[in-house]
Amino acid sequence: MNVHSKKNWLLGALLNLLVVALLGVFLRYLMVGTVAGVNYKNLLHAHSHVALLGWLYSAVTVALLLVFLPPELRGKHTYTWQFWLSQGMVLGMLLTFPVQGYAAASITFSTAHILLSYWFIYQFLKDAKAAGVAQGRHRLSFSFVKAALFFLALSSFGPWAMGPIMATGRSGSELYFNAIYFYLHFQYNGWFTFAVLGLFFWLLEHHHLLSSPTKGQTVFRLLFWACLPAFLLSVLWIKPAGWVYWLGGLAALAQVAAVVVLFLLPERKKLFQLFHPWPRLLLKLAAAALGLKALMQMATAFPYLADVAFQLRFFIIGYLHLVLIGCISFFVFAFLGQQGWLTFRGRKSRWGMGIFVLAFFTTEALLFLQGTFLWLQMGDIPEYHALLFTASIFLPLGILLFFLGQFRNKKEASF
Repeated sequence: MNVHSKKNWLLGALLNLLVVALLGVFLRYLMVGTVAGVNYKNLLHAHSHVALLGWLYSAVTVALLLVFLPPELRGKHTYTWQFWLSQGMVLGMLLTFPVQGYAAASITFSTAHILLSYWFIYQFLKDAKAAGVAQGRHRLSFSFVKAALFFLALSSFGPWAMGPIMATGRSGSELYFNAIYFYLHFQYNGWFTFAVLGLFFWLLEHHHLLSSPTKGQTVFRLLFWACLPAFLLSVLWIKPAGWVYWLGGLAALAQVAAVVVLFLLPERKKLFQLFHPWPRLLLKLAAAALGLKALMQMATAFPYLADVAFQLRFFIIGYLHLVLIGCISFFVFAFLGQQGWLTFRGRKSRWGMGIFVLAFFTTEALLFLQGTFLWLQMGDIPEYHALLFTASIFLPLGILLFFLGQFRNKKEASF
């Protein structure tokens, strides 16, 4: 795994994000226009799979390899095979989901990606053990990473359950949707959240800024033991027994407590100094999104608000984008920029990221505002879908400019 191959891997992940953004624009165009032969639901499956597996999974696994494994281990051909095979599976999903939805070919590609993720988990943990990572100075951050990989494996139980559920004619049932929510919950609350926190604490440890590891351990314990019962917040739409609300609420409260402890870490100001202006801004935005995520989850523990959230899809879409773009993706961009693996030095890079961030805020505002209008029975925002489509155009435009900006300064980005 030489310098250029690492750069190419991240550029490949960025290309997937560009595809995700283009699919998102097309999905929103279908709300204002029609395209013959296009199935909205099938296209949505392609959008979500490429987002989770093509962009986030790729970028996060590359980052984990680069910071936790020494060159002689991360340079193994095994990881090259894993990365490019996973890209092939993502391409297969991109080509098959829009055409057939969940069917033989698309299920084969998604299943193969799950198996590749198991291979990555096994190989990464094996090499990390050989390198003695868990016993070194990155012990706390690696605890987050191990938890992230545990939740990555656990999340796959959702897709594995889909086959039997659909084979028994229960597609569209409560069990069907809860299997999807199981997968999503342990992806974004488990795998991705713990992975980026692992990278966050790695920075603190690497730069000898972690003066209070006990507080970091408190954050870890609260989040880890809250993540499992927090799944119950995703099933409140079926109106379960009262104890489910209470247990889910306690898990949400623990998550809020963990975020408060995290935000009060005394090292945060010194950490910000390690970042250049653009990555620093993205880090602060990611932190704000993390706080909003925790508060929103706690709000859904209340029966009335849980009903509102699950009945109005605008809130659900806005929330998922808040987590996956505002929290996870912004942190990934900040971290990769801080490490010098993606550059913000060129005008294209800065303009591109600026456009992307502004478009994200605009689309989020429209989604939550439309949801609020419907909640208050005020009807639709005038020309809502046209406005959302127009604002969404700037998401792929921003990513395209940022992507092109990487080539101008390619020699400046070092590993």
